[in-house]
Amino acid sequence: MQLTKLVVGLSLALGFVATAAAQTTMRISISTAQNSHQGVAIDTFAKEVEKRTGGRYKVQTFYNGALGGERESIEAVQLGTQELAFSSTGPVPNFVPETKILDVPFLFRDKAHARAVLDGPIGQDLLSKFDAKGFKALAWAENGFRHMTNSKRDVKEPGDLKGLKMRTMENPVHIAAYKGFGIITTPMAFPEVFTALQQGTVDGQENPLSVIISAKFDQVQKHLTLTGHVYSPCIFVMNKAAFDKLSAADKQAFIDAAKEGTKANRARVDEDDAKGVADLRAKGMTVIDNVDKAKFVAALAPVNAEFEKQFGKAAIDKIRDVK
Repeated sequence: MQLTKLVVGLSLALGFVATAAAQTTMRISISTAQNSHQGVAIDTFAKEVEKRTGGRYKVQTFYNGALGGERESIEAVQLGTQELAFSSTGPVPNFVPETKILDVPFLFRDKAHARAVLDGPIGQDLLSKFDAKGFKALAWAENGFRHMTNSKRDVKEPGDLKGLKMRTMENPVHIAAYKGFGIITTPMAFPEVFTALQQGTVDGQENPLSVIISAKFDQVQKHLTLTGHVYSPCIFVMNKAAFDKLSAADKQAFIDAAKEGTKANRARVDEDDAKGVADLRAKGMTVIDNVDKAKFVAALAPVNAEFEKQFGKAAIDKIRDVK
């Protein structure tokens, strides 16, 4: 009797161990807060992965740069020390140079245009460029149109930017463009930005409304100008070797989960954009929303000529012409 109990007990225990071992835990991280468009993206993704793989895969979520800034997270995914990351494209061209073209200022008319490009053949072709660099790019998502904030003065035209010390992303295209405005560029990882603004190490920064709100930049920045100078995508990346180990069905589950994450993420960007200006004004920011974009575009004519040389006018026009 005792022996039977022992055998049954051991079988149950071993069965439990086998079930526990069958669950694989992976990690995904963002640089922004959980209550943000990026937080919504990875929370939705994690929930969908678990649901679509019957609980065999669990994704742990990390926020506020807990596992490092965007560049470190992407590096960790490339090395395989972290399975997944969700990042703006800020540091991505340092790993996949072909994505640089998306950061050209005033390339996209609006969010609908940007989404059509990313979800269409151009965006899908760019996703395939990640494979050779040790990544599986699961889906494009969204950071949003970037706007300028600073603690010094209202920015009504390009000349007002001259001499402002601005934090920029660690992105060569952005840095070249902002130098074209006469900005003193200071590349910096996102988790360091709030303190740098608070201490006056930099005068300003530029980010989409979703980021400005979730990072509470209104506490350290007085002036906001809705320049919409660059559209900033986000991306779900996975370590290529980790992805390749998945069954065909699980690969599809991860891709579909990323698409669901993108849907939730874009909906939150739309919501933040709709209420963001009133929200930030209520918190004491001065918002310049009637921007003469043509002046800003004209100020970047020499830089844009350089970009046309670098990327090819045909490639830029192909993106501009997507309806």
